[in-house]
Amino acid sequence: MSTERIHIIADSTSDIPPELLPNLPITVVPTFVNFAGNSFPDDNVQLDRQGFYQQLPALRPFPTTAAASPGMIEDAIKAVADRCDHIIFLAQSTKLGSCYTQMRLAASSLPPDRYTLVDSQQIAMGFGWQAIIGAETALETGSVEATLDAMARVRKAVRVYCALNTLEYLQRGGRVGWAQAGIGTLLQIKPILLVEDGEVKSHAKVRTFSRALEEIVRVAHEYAPLDRLAIIYTTDAEAANALRDRLQDILPAGGRTIVTRITPSIGVHAGPGALGIVPLSAAWKN
Repeated sequence: MSTERIHIIADSTSDIPPELLPNLPITVVPTFVNFAGNSFPDDNVQLDRQGFYQQLPALRPFPTTAAASPGMIEDAIKAVADRCDHIIFLAQSTKLGSCYTQMRLAASSLPPDRYTLVDSQQIAMGFGWQAIIGAETALETGSVEATLDAMARVRKAVRVYCALNTLEYLQRGGRVGWAQAGIGTLLQIKPILLVEDGEVKSHAKVRTFSRALEEIVRVAHEYAPLDRLAIIYTTDAEAANALRDRLQDILPAGGRTIVTRITPSIGVHAGPGALGIVPLSAAWKN
């Protein structure tokens, strides 16, 4: 049985580290970040992540984001359709963007039995872990059913927690209704976001960023023993590595910890200084 029997097409809000892709049957289609009169594919090539975040505080008007066009997704389909039997389209939460809709339009060119369309109900590595584990399962089993089942169990278990330095960028983006009141800016609180069930929610509000990190560490321990862990950040790599060091006692075995910079199409709403975790408990396998 060909190891390419199943291929996953995901959008770039999945934040899958590029170095993992050559060994996995995954194609990443870029979303776009629009600013300075141009539209940049969120591919870490034409849009450098570090450079973007350095510019972000001064950018006016505020950057916007957009999904890949159906035509771009159709190109991705054409590139893999001849070497696989089934394509799984995995998109960011339908409550947070239009990637799912664009994938559905592009996939309509395929026979219905050759593809499955999945709403990840997540963003960043909450989405990425589903794609990675789905791809690993596809390689191991060659089974569409087993692959979809593994992805569904990961989706049920995974959460994203992210501490923000300010609510300013979330407010500017206008994607999260509860962030519009301005209370966070007024009181100078440090919010901790939780992404679950496809929505961005408020997990906690504390007065200092150090307290926010204490809460992040506490939450991480609730998920132990861990199967996977991603530490995500926008600008402060040193702080991300320091957070990893604070979690040494629960890091998953076998190098299954990723430290990665958040993709700009998500980070534009989180802002500079954002730092968080995406823990996946080993219980997802049960």
